[in-house]
Amino acid sequence: MNTSAVAKLLGVSPSTIQRWVKQANLQMERSELGHYQFSEDSIEILKDIKEQLNNGVLLQDLKIKGRKHRKAAIPVVKPDFSVDKLMKRMEEFENRLNRKADEVVSYQILQHRREIEELQNEVARLKEVITSMEETAAQQEHVAEEENQPALAPISSLRKFRKRNIIGSFFGF
Repeated sequence: MNTSAVAKLLGVSPSTIQRWVKQANLQMERSELGHYQFSEDSIEILKDIKEQLNNGVLLQDLKIKGRKHRKAAIPVVKPDFSVDKLMKRMEEFENRLNRKADEVVSYQILQHRREIEELQNEVARLKEVITSMEETAAQQEHVAEEENQPALAPISSLRKFRKRNIIGSFFGF
């Protein structure tokens, strides 16, 4: 039954029926156009509401027997294959990204190894140069002692002088 038919049956206006449904928070079924559809159970609830109101009960204080809950169907969503495709593409993209990151890290490690090897070679070369310079200085000291000539200053004193000179140039000594 629709709202008008129920209103005639109960002897009230259609707007009164709508107000009762809203204020009593009744969950009624609706037609395709959004109009209320009343079943026998919902008509009995409305008759009970009318009787309580006639007996002096306020609309807020109504006690509704067997409140009808609205039936709603949840539409079943079919799985969309495009979502699966997108997930696959995202996984492939993540895999490619991980491979690329691994390649970059490997390349950087190789570069660092080359740099370390070059630095080690440079350190070894500098050690050889220092050793040969120390040997040359030792030979010159030995020759100077034999000739009773003043020897060149030892290397350690040259280093101290050189450090003082550099530090002095920074601080103006």
